[in-house]
Amino acid sequence: MLTLYGIPNCNTVKKARDWLDVNSVSYVFHDFKKLGIDEAMLNNWLTQHPWEKLINRAGLTWRGLDDTTKVSIADNATAIALMQAKTSVIKRPILVKDSKVLCLGFDENLYKETVKP
Repeated sequence: MLTLYGIPNCNTVKKARDWLDVNSVSYVFHDFKKLGIDEAMLNNWLTQHPWEKLINRAGLTWRGLDDTTKVSIADNATAIALMQAKTSVIKRPILVKDSKVLCLGFDENLYKETVKP
């Protein structure tokens, strides 16, 4: 089963959900705002992608952080603490199957290659 992680009001998440729906791909949506994210899941993702890829440093949440907080994010442990405290800083959407991150963000061509409807 596919799980799509994100927040419902994010435009990129909406695009991914729309694509999955139009292509009749079954998935579960995990809302970071309502459900949060546990440390074990983040640790798993960090074995597959560096924290620099999992934190969306172009987003409003990151840009709203003070400089001291930004420079304090230097390794997996500090990245996990930030991602759990401010889930909106996590790159989204994240598409996962069987604990494997298939896609970070939404790219229609990558979804077509990765997700077989």
